[in-house]
Amino acid sequence: MSVVLTITAVAAILYVLWTLLLRWQHAQNARRWNCGSIPHYPGDWLGTNTLKEALRYDKDRNLPYLSRHRIEKMSASQNRYTTTFQFRQLGQDIILTCEPKNVQAVLAHQFKDFELGTPRRNAFHSLLGNGIFTADGEYWTRSRGLLRPQFTRDQISDLDLEERHVQQAMRLMPVDATGWTEPTDIQTIFFRLTLDSATEFLFGESVESQAAALRSGSKTQDDFATQFDRGQWYAAQRARFEKIYWIVNNKESREVENYVHAYVDRFVDAALNMDAEKKPSHYVFLHALVEMTRDPVELRSQLLNILLAGRDTTASLLSWCVLLLARHPEQYARLRAAVVEEFGSYASPKEITFAGLKGCKPLQNVLNETLRLYSIVPGNRRIAVKNTTIPTGGGPNGTDPVYVKKGQAVFYSTFVMHRRPDLWGADADEFRPERWESRKPGWEYLPFNGGPRICIGQQFALTEAGYVMVRLLQRFDKLEGVGKTAEGEIAMAVSLTNAPGDNVTVRLHEGN
Repeated sequence: MSVVLTITAVAAILYVLWTLLLRWQHAQNARRWNCGSIPHYPGDWLGTNTLKEALRYDKDRNLPYLSRHRIEKMSASQNRYTTTFQFRQLGQDIILTCEPKNVQAVLAHQFKDFELGTPRRNAFHSLLGNGIFTADGEYWTRSRGLLRPQFTRDQISDLDLEERHVQQAMRLMPVDATGWTEPTDIQTIFFRLTLDSATEFLFGESVESQAAALRSGSKTQDDFATQFDRGQWYAAQRARFEKIYWIVNNKESREVENYVHAYVDRFVDAALNMDAEKKPSHYVFLHALVEMTRDPVELRSQLLNILLAGRDTTASLLSWCVLLLARHPEQYARLRAAVVEEFGSYASPKEITFAGLKGCKPLQNVLNETLRLYSIVPGNRRIAVKNTTIPTGGGPNGTDPVYVKKGQAVFYSTFVMHRRPDLWGADADEFRPERWESRKPGWEYLPFNGGPRICIGQQFALTEAGYVMVRLLQRFDKLEGVGKTAEGEIAMAVSLTNAPGDNVTVRLHEGN
């Protein structure tokens, strides 16, 4: 027994000595690189209080506001606006920042110093596999090389496919004799629409969730959409539990993931075994990928990664856009007038092209302002792969560099950064699309990330969202919010993307 105690004591002493040595080395590095001390968010030694805080905000459906709350609390304690500080969560020291210089350093200037890291893979891998949103290093480089050619202008500017799905959506919004629709949850319609168009673009075959809703009169999503949404919820929960992510997993999470994988595998198997002469003449994302890799697991993983972006990003953007326009009818009227002038009426439309959508300034202003206020990904993080620094946030005035240890996470809040009054003016919380008339944003505006990992599908999302909005504006001359869409606090449902937390219920009036 004495031998065991001796070994234990020696191990404990060696651990303490090793810890002290590491602290000394980090202190030396920080001094050499002229780093200042960084403020610490109050909490217990393990950081359970910050996890409880995050879970409470998530339950209250306002998780993006947690970063703002913490920044306001730190600013009050430091007697200055504090954009960068450190907090502890489940034993991990995490740096939080909403400073554009720091975000630019992490995503671009010091790109090789940071990666997505093991926590992201632990959280997302069981659902999404090893794809572009979970991979680092050489596999990420391969993934990007595999996918980038699929998002050329020719691929994303084919709007004929989109029109068919828009027409299905319009059938779900019939009008009565007065020209008004009944109160309609347009968010559900948008998620069905983007699921249908994304699956046709990716798989070559749409899940036709809108057609199923028309046949049955069902207000619920189809099975695949429900399971995919549930899988994202589990992934988001795993991300919040850091190193003990596995406690979130259960029988349901495994069943959800198995269902999603089996669903996509059916399309992958068909593509791998398809005769060349049977391939459709129009572009199909999966068929193009099969020309580059025949690994069925890799194909499934990349498809799920892109489906997440292609369906959820666009549907969330459209939902936020309509919610904001419903609360600002003068902006809706102004935008509709510009759209009808540019693209004609619903019954007699002019040609709607990729270039036309991109060049319609009032439309782009509304989309930009929507993304500023309600980032589809309101926060993100990177892990340092070596001891490094970020440019600012340390020292008594917050202007010195900040030391970042290898393995430490840097979390950046685009939600807070997009609403900083010192960057956007005193009206930063207000929906004011005209602010974009003369503004050319820098790193203070990051709706699609930045640097080498900037979203390769951003033009795809903006083109689809722009097209759907144009067709909606052409058909309906009035938009009214109903219930929580019209007034009150706006809830946010954050999983892997950020969507309105309540149904976006509206009434629309058909114009001439």
